[in-house]
Amino acid sequence: MKEHPVQNGHSGLKTDLQITHDGHARVVLDGRLNAGSVPNCWDKLEQGLSTAKITALEVDAGHVQVCDSAGLTLLRYLSMGKMTPSATVSVSGLSPELGKAFHSFTAKDYDDFHSPIRKKCHSLPNEVGDVLAQVLADLREQVVFLGEVVASLPATLINPKKMRWPEVWRIFEQAGANAVPIISLISFLVGLIIAFETSQPLAQFGAQIYVVNMIGLVMVRELGPLLAAIIFAGRSGSAFASEIGTMKVNEELNALQTLGLNPVKFLVIQRITAGFLLAPLLAFYATFMGILGGVLVTVGLGFPLSLVLHQLAASVHLSDVALDASKGLVFGVIVAAVGCLRGLQTRQGPSAVGVSTTRAVVTSILLIVIADAIFSVLYYVLMK
Repeated sequence: MKEHPVQNGHSGLKTDLQITHDGHARVVLDGRLNAGSVPNCWDKLEQGLSTAKITALEVDAGHVQVCDSAGLTLLRYLSMGKMTPSATVSVSGLSPELGKAFHSFTAKDYDDFHSPIRKKCHSLPNEVGDVLAQVLADLREQVVFLGEVVASLPATLINPKKMRWPEVWRIFEQAGANAVPIISLISFLVGLIIAFETSQPLAQFGAQIYVVNMIGLVMVRELGPLLAAIIFAGRSGSAFASEIGTMKVNEELNALQTLGLNPVKFLVIQRITAGFLLAPLLAFYATFMGILGGVLVTVGLGFPLSLVLHQLAASVHLSDVALDASKGLVFGVIVAAVGCLRGLQTRQGPSAVGVSTTRAVVTSILLIVIADAIFSVLYYVLMK
């Protein structure tokens, strides 16, 4: 006879496994059979019973002092022969209360509620169809959201008192003033990098002074509003999604609706208004810092500041500045609207807010790039 004692001292359970040479096994459980002791006992019994060919198994639970649902699960699992498929199993020693609870959960219940999980193999058409259905459902939610925003804006524009201006100023501070340091650093370094990278190739043609022209056009038309929008999406779009998403998970949005307040009017309109007003300012500031970085490099190359400023004024026109402002307005609305939409789409679960935040940033950047491409094409066609 082989003995396999398993002592769970910290959990108050002693398990004694005895296996004879003719394939008979006996398990004696002594102590507290609960959620704290069952996992270790379960693993040890599986290891011990798998080492021999068992024909009969007897489980003695007469010394079990405390047994919860985890303990009952282990007893039922043993009684069904899940650890000893070819053996006959008997469970003895159960108290009347424990026996009643044990027999109330049958093997048929286990099979009904624990059907084997099979990995579903989907064909390519099915997967394409599922993705298309998800895209169409998301598009429908976007259209509904856009309709609610458009329907809510006129009342706010006609009666500005309905706007929660303190909330708008709070967003101005968090998304605007607090973003100045990071926008300053990134835009300045980008302008610096572009100036350094272009100065050497242009020097081969004796045209280093045109570094300023390039910096001015690139920053005003393209990189200034684009950098500001991407930073705005990363800092503020994600914040909008996480704030509204957390409110939805905590059922605060349901509380607002119970009080007769529309979440779109109460939360979304303020953020879209702030994004509409704030993004152009951030775009202008990012443009200025990028040009400043390029100007410093050009001055460092030996060109007079007056010449540098003259070249800059000659290359940048009022239409370019208007394009910068227009991109800022559109990008701001995109970031704020997408952040609020993803927040309202937040599902339940521990990772739901994180998923909404990620979706807000990714969608915002994608739409920003698409909108920027449309702006570039339209500007080229109109100025041709």
